[in-house]
Amino acid sequence: MANNRAERVGEQMKKELSDILLREIKDPRVKFVTITGVDVTGDLQQATAFITILGDEEEQKATLAGLEKAKGFIRSEIGKRIRLRKTPELSFSIDESIQYGNRIESLLREVKSDNESQ
Repeated sequence: MANNRAERVGEQMKKELSDILLREIKDPRVKFVTITGVDVTGDLQQATAFITILGDEEEQKATLAGLEKAKGFIRSEIGKRIRLRKTPELSFSIDESIQYGNRIESLLREVKSDNESQ
């Protein structure tokens, strides 16, 4: 049951976090960010937001720095919107699953083209 609650809180946090990043954060470093998921611990004390950032490695670092700077504001806004007794500590992690999937897809295409040429 606690796991189910953590999943519900994670989904609600994902929705609110997306809205906050879109409408409230004015930092020019924070742009082209997509929230792919939010993982909340069973005790609702910690939350990790998985994000994708459009841009090169330097732009990703700048965006993460902007998010870290705005973390207190974001956490406070989430607390107001979700109305939890204690808002989970928030951390951000780059979701590399899309890049991983693209890499696998390109390798599969390469193997397929090698097989067709033989």
